[in-house]
Amino acid sequence: MVSLSYLFCVVVSLLDDPLSCHVQSKPEGEQKTLFVFGDSLFDPGNNKYLNASVEGGSLSWPYGETFFNQSTGRLSDGRIVPDFVAQFSELPILPPYLQPIAHQFTDGANFASAGGGVLVQTHPGTINLPAQLSYFKAVVKSLKKKLGDVEAKKVLMRAVYFFSIGGNDYFSFYSENPNASQSYRRQYVGMVIGNLTGVLKEIYDLGGRKIAFQNAGPLGCLPAMKARSPQLGSGCAEEPSALARLHNRALANVLKKLESKLPGFKYSIFDYYNALGDRVNNPSKYEH
Repeated sequence: MVSLSYLFCVVVSLLDDPLSCHVQSKPEGEQKTLFVFGDSLFDPGNNKYLNASVEGGSLSWPYGETFFNQSTGRLSDGRIVPDFVAQFSELPILPPYLQPIAHQFTDGANFASAGGGVLVQTHPGTINLPAQLSYFKAVVKSLKKKLGDVEAKKVLMRAVYFFSIGGNDYFSFYSENPNASQSYRRQYVGMVIGNLTGVLKEIYDLGGRKIAFQNAGPLGCLPAMKARSPQLGSGCAEEPSALARLHNRALANVLKKLESKLPGFKYSIFDYYNALGDRVNNPSKYEH
């Protein structure tokens, strides 16, 4: 079973060059940079700068109680995975991109939005992946203006691009099409992966080389999905989880192909599906 420490390891190893699974001190003059794209698992509070109906209640207690001592917009009682990765990499915790402050984009930026998907039509009003890409392009322009084209390119090529997105696309699809045929499901997965691939290629063209993914979790174990089938009891719904598995296999295949075709392209995948599934199925293993 893949541990969360492995997730930190693979992302931090991408931030350090040469690759290593030990957190290293930042070499003199070398800038580590982390760009984060995703949904509620990675949202540091961007949604609180959208309309109130999107915020989803994450600005009230007990959110944020264990670390920030106040709610931040994170759907967590404390830090989220990108926060831990940043700290392991000796970076500051990245604020929401939409927060109206003087951002230090040389450290990176977090564009993630709770409810956001790869597809534009998934949960309108949230920040979908194409919109997150447009924010990233604005950051690239800012870096070039601040550092010049040559130095900005170096920062972008050394940076890690960390993704956790796609689950909302499949949650929405299954909610609207619970009896979809297998061929229709595969077609939909192909559409999600195709759009995601297009974004990755654009990031590559802008200088991105190091990609890290947290794949889709077992969607059938989400409380909202289980509530649709109370007869399951403590079990999980199979059909939504099967969609996630289709996505994860397609994601792994496309990343492997990109690595073989694009010079300098590196990637890592954290198997969130099995890591979370093991905790759901074997909770006693994780008792303290």
